[in-house]
Parts: sequence; structure tokens; C-alpha cells
Amino acid sequence: MGTAFGSFFNVLIYRLPRRQSIIYPGSHCGSCKAEIPFWLNIPILSYLMLGGKCKYCGAKYHWHHLLVELITPLLFIMVYWRYGLYSILFFKYLVLTAFLIPIFFIDLFDKLILHVTTLPLIVLGLVFSLLKGTDVSMFNALISGGFAFGLLMTLAWLYSRIKKSVGLGGGDVMLLTAVTIFFGALNAPYILFVSSVLAVLYFLVFIRKADVQFVFGPFIAITAIFWFMVGEDLLELLIRMIV
Repeated sequence: MGTAFGSFFNVLIYRLPRRQSIIYPGSHCGSCKAEIPFWLNIPILSYLMLGGKCKYCGAKYHWHHLLVELITPLLFIMVYWRYGLYSILFFKYLVLTAFLIPIFFIDLFDKLILHVTTLPLIVLGLVFSLLKGTDVSMFNALISGGFAFGLLMTLAWLYSRIKKSVGLGGGDVMLLTAVTIFFGALNAPYILFVSSVLAVLYFLVFIRKADVQFVFGPFIAITAIFWFMVGEDLLELLIRMIV
């Protein structure tokens, strides 16, 4: 199931930024437009058997196609190991993971975080807050999400007024709002802090140019996945060390 979703995520990653239908036409080569039959569209196996190339024109497929089909089932399995199949938290964080994977790659390649990915995530976060057995209540989700949205929009506006450029984009604001709704007021500040530290480290190591903009979404996605896997355990460990 994970590999099948990974194949679908590749469709989203390519077509959503280009405003193309994710339903029609079916799977096809981006270079020669030849339709890819189902027997050449088997996740992971087809990529390996064809050497990452189109059978018809020989055009190379980008490496991320294979990577997405590999990491999606691995992350799904990790969510299962963490929460089990019969917990509402399994479905909650499986849904979050399913959204974060295409968000990560779309922002990485196209420098976009689309509202078509973040707005449904906000709604789903609120829906999960209503369900029995969840870890964030509706009150917590609404208050913390509203506060995060207002604060981030204010900071983005102030930065644009002072620096005359975009610092935190609207897509980043919506993604952080969605993540805050999913994790609640207790965990969201840590996610923002860790993702910011990762982004700064990346900038200092790989970019080191003050006038170069780089994307923030992938760092939010990585930190969010890391946090629901081990965040609570890490916090408990840190509290024990301090106390």
C-alpha cells in the first residue's frame, strides 16, 4: 500500500505545481508523452528494471521517483510500529505523513507550498481533534492553530515591511498552522524551534549567501515526522536529565 501511495505522490509532486489534473491523462512519460502501461508502472520494480529511463524514448526519470516510492512505505511502517494499527493516532499521523511527503518534494523542487495541500491538512487536523483517543483536543487545536497563524502572519508582514522582501511565505505559514493544529500548543514550539535550527544549519553549511532564498517547508516536514516518532520520548528524557 505504501509503494502504491508513493507512486501517486509522484503524480502530485509533478502535476500540482503545474496546475495539471491528477486524474487525466493517465501515467505517461514527461518527455515523449507516451502512455505508461500498468505492467511498466509497478512501483520501485519498474524503475529498477528500466534503469530509471522511459522505455520508448530513453529519457531519464528523476531520482526522486524511486526515493518517494521507497520512503513512503518505510514511513508508513514506522507509523505502524509507533502507534499500532488500532489506535486513532495511527491514522492521524499516517494522514499527516501522506501530506508531508508531497509537500516536502514540491517545496524542494518548485519552491511552493500549495494551499491545496495545506488547507485540507488544517481541516483534517481539526477533524482528528474531535475523535475519541486523540492526543490534541479541539480547544487546544483551535486556540493554538489560531495563535500560530496570527503570530506567523504578523512576523511575515513585519519582515516584509522592514526588509522589503519575503521572509516567511504564505505557504510556510499555512503549513506551520496545520502542524500546530496536529500537535497542539505543547509540542508545536519545539517543532518550530528544531526546524528553524535545521534550516539555519543548512544555510550556514551549504548556502552561506545572505541574498539567496531557500525553502523552509522541507525542514518543517522532517521535524514534524521526527517529532511524532520520538518527540515525546525525547522531551521526557530531557526533563529527567534536568530534574
